[in-house]
Amino acid sequence: MAGFDAAKVANDCAAWIAEWFEQNGPGCNAVIGISGGKDSSVTAALCCKALGRDRVFGVLMPQGEQPDIDYAEGLCRELGIDHVTVNIGGAVRAVLDAIGDRVSVSDQTRINLPSRIRMATLYAVSQSKNGRVANTCNLSEDHVGYSTRYGDSVGDFSPLSRLTATEVRAVGRALGLPSRFVDKTPTDGLCGQTDEEKLGFTYEMLDAYIRDGVLPPPDIKERIDRLNRINRFKLELMPCFEYKPDVKE
Repeated sequence: MAGFDAAKVANDCAAWIAEWFEQNGPGCNAVIGISGGKDSSVTAALCCKALGRDRVFGVLMPQGEQPDIDYAEGLCRELGIDHVTVNIGGAVRAVLDAIGDRVSVSDQTRINLPSRIRMATLYAVSQSKNGRVANTCNLSEDHVGYSTRYGDSVGDFSPLSRLTATEVRAVGRALGLPSRFVDKTPTDGLCGQTDEEKLGFTYEMLDAYIRDGVLPPPDIKERIDRLNRINRFKLELMPCFEYKPDVKE
């Protein structure tokens, strides 16, 4: 974190977003799943800076009742962006019920399915809004695989995937976002735990290890390294069989 110039990074990232849209969808809108946490808030603010708020569209996706949805609604008001609320609760129940008729549904399936339905919803909205979907994952989450494959791990462009959680917060402050959005305790909204409770270590500890090589306690280092190793496939292209046809002379 030493030497990190949050204001410069914010400006550079906004310029990158603007350039990406010029090359990959001039006139298109940025479509963002809004939770009201730091990642979606900073992504939305960066897109507003890059494209103007009229080209940023938020999608709120509660699963039934969401106690903290006021954060997401407040973020949209703060930035002045148009948005829609799509409750995915019925869709999740319908899929789980259909699967459960034939397969014993695992706990991990129940946790990950909503994320995948949210991403399908984002792309459905994006296609109808002349949009491009923003990925909101950060480097800290990606490093330990804290994302759902084909859920929140995908998108069309990714402003934050090279920034740690600590750096994302700093960029949010540089953009002038209120503390309630930047410093909100991060949760996935799916399993009932905070990110740090589920991971077993703090983002501060993880970020210091990633950026500055500050070693955490041995058991935490072992856990971080293991998570990075077993989840690395999430950041790679799908393996494919390379067929090489015989060339007849």
